[in-house]
Amino acid sequence: MTESKKLELNKEDITKVAKGLGLAVAGAGVTYLLEVIPNINFGEWTPLVVAVNSVLANFVRKWLSGKK
Repeated sequence: MTESKKLELNKEDITKVAKGLGLAVAGAGVTYLLEVIPNINFGEWTPLVVAVNSVLANFVRKWLSGKK
């Protein structure tokens, strides 16, 4: 692991910044969705939406808990 020179970023630092940006955007997106989704009426599609959301939530949980 090498440090970046002053006023420069190496590939490792850019990757870390990009990951941080991704987490920030994801957090903002989830916060927005938590405000919007409860106000959406899915009508007859509600059971399917609930099932798909459950599968997606489990997928994300497994993906995030994987071994490093």
